[in-house]
Amino acid sequence: MNKVTVAKSAGFCFGVDRAVKMVYGELEKNTNVATLGPIIHNQDVVNDMQAKGARIIDTVDELKPDETVVIRSHGVGREIYEQIKAKGNRMLDATCPFVSRIHKIVAEKTAEGYFILIAGDRNHPEVQGIVGHCDENCLVFKDNFELKAFFEKNYKNLRKKLAIVAQTTYNIVVWGECLNVIPKDDPDIVIYDTICNATDTRQSDAAELAKNSDIMLVVGGRHSSNTVKLYEVCSRYCKTYHIENSDELRTLKLPNAEKIGITAGASTPAYIIKEVQTKMAENEILAAQNEDFDFAQAIDESFKKIHTGEKVKGTVIAVNNTEAIVDLGTKHTGYVALDDLTDDPSKKPSDIVSVGDEIDLVVIKVNDAEGTAALSKRKVDEQAGYEKIVKAQQEGTVLEGVVQSVVNKGVTLTVLGVRVFIPASLTGLPRGAELDQLLKKKVEFIVIEVSEGGRKRAVGSIKAVQNAKKEEAKAKFWETAEVGKTYTGKVKSLTSFGAFVDLGGIDGMVHISELSWKRIKHPSEVVNVGDTLEVYIKDLDREANRISLGFKKAEDNPWEIFMSKYKVGDVVKATIVSITSFGAFAQIIDGVDGLIHISQIADQKVENVKDVLNVGDEVDVKIIDIDEESKRISISMRALLENAEDDAEEAPAEDAE
Repeated sequence: MNKVTVAKSAGFCFGVDRAVKMVYGELEKNTNVATLGPIIHNQDVVNDMQAKGARIIDTVDELKPDETVVIRSHGVGREIYEQIKAKGNRMLDATCPFVSRIHKIVAEKTAEGYFILIAGDRNHPEVQGIVGHCDENCLVFKDNFELKAFFEKNYKNLRKKLAIVAQTTYNIVVWGECLNVIPKDDPDIVIYDTICNATDTRQSDAAELAKNSDIMLVVGGRHSSNTVKLYEVCSRYCKTYHIENSDELRTLKLPNAEKIGITAGASTPAYIIKEVQTKMAENEILAAQNEDFDFAQAIDESFKKIHTGEKVKGTVIAVNNTEAIVDLGTKHTGYVALDDLTDDPSKKPSDIVSVGDEIDLVVIKVNDAEGTAALSKRKVDEQAGYEKIVKAQQEGTVLEGVVQSVVNKGVTLTVLGVRVFIPASLTGLPRGAELDQLLKKKVEFIVIEVSEGGRKRAVGSIKAVQNAKKEEAKAKFWETAEVGKTYTGKVKSLTSFGAFVDLGGIDGMVHISELSWKRIKHPSEVVNVGDTLEVYIKDLDREANRISLGFKKAEDNPWEIFMSKYKVGDVVKATIVSITSFGAFAQIIDGVDGLIHISQIADQKVENVKDVLNVGDEVDVKIIDIDEESKRISISMRALLENAEDDAEEAPAEDAE
């Protein structure tokens, strides 16, 4: 029995698929579309687009005023963009990202004074577009022979640095031969690997399949560069036929072959590949009549209809930066866009699925003409997640999620595929607080409401979880709380009369008088919100849920420090801190002041204290009285003056002796 195998990477590449979808998307919106050249090297697709209203033009001058012009995936030169801009028409740029990268490279290197070498077909529109970004400072070479001739005849006289790029669909085997021609270790030569990885993979897969096949069928347009290169690659290993569609199979005289391989160019839709595969399978039915394998059943299954809204299973066959491509076991190639894989903008398709994964999907849209189906994994996940969210609401389960956005009057996050809205009043933040502080933060919440019907949405509350934790913390606190017990807490807020300290889910207050041994006007003179304090319980009122805290420590009491260091009769330095009509107060140590009565300022009568002293003056004083009960200290400047006079009177007598 013959065996038919289709290469894994056969058919539409990302760039072509993107361009085709852009055109069909505009046609569905009834836009007047004009493509600058055929959007794809496949006449069947081009004919279908024209039937739906698209127009093919060769030059910008042909544009009609109301038309949207589409730049095909091959890209165009800088001059074309300028012409479109001058014309004023709306433009959609479907240039393949891999081609755009080459445009950027050659433009930058040209500006730096490099000469550009381009490996490719000089008549191909992609190559012509690349040339259009080089300011005529370039040379296109077809193969290693032309490249070798350049280095032998032109390079020495060029007197320029070289930048070498390749057409995205360039033959990888020939590219390898070209690399062998380029002078090694030349600092003036820069080589860029610009062959599309999809092209590389497609050609490599085709080569491997051809090595293990008796004949190869290469499906694609006659003018498709990458299809022609696939034909060249496969022809190296076995008898190869280039066809555009399944109708051409009847014109071929295929030899008897046990192993038949099929590959297709980047411009070949999945349904054309499937038709070729199916017709080859039909040729095998007679040979397989006595076999256990039922080809008729296999064909029927491959043409199974799928419908919008239907749940299907698919196997991931490729993953790129924007989507996952899925085999559904039907004639359709399934595409799962990034938005339909996940609603997490930080994720890439490869973060969600891998090649070989079997996943559950919902059909969003079917395009039988193209043989494609748009699918969604996210909708399946949402349904499963929705059921879990409903259960979480019923059971009061605490869930976790990362806040994704701040919206009008609240924040949103997605949990288990379901969008959860948390109103500002339920975020646990104070009224009027900036909600942005929750953005990208992990939060705990409970579900308090779930919408019914098509829109699977939920409302959550962070505040409810916080309140529950507070109540739990309060209960634990009151179980062990007692006067004198020490706690480490964080200052939560300040008022004019004190500081509120979070003891771990329950708040206590340190009165302003308990914050410092000194007199302060506001708690902010001692502490700030967010400070960590070691406090102790001064008083508990269990009925009112009030906790009075102490902060200042006995060993820091300035009076106790004073009493331990000073006594009546000591002479100390003091700083005048205030002046009254009856005297002046002077600070002896931080937090302890003494009074210099007006009668103790000088050895003569003082009418006005300010005539003798000023705030800030540092003076020598003698401690003449300490009232421990009232915590009052009397100090004297006069006492020192009297002592000095006594000493002066005694001095002559001593001298006489």
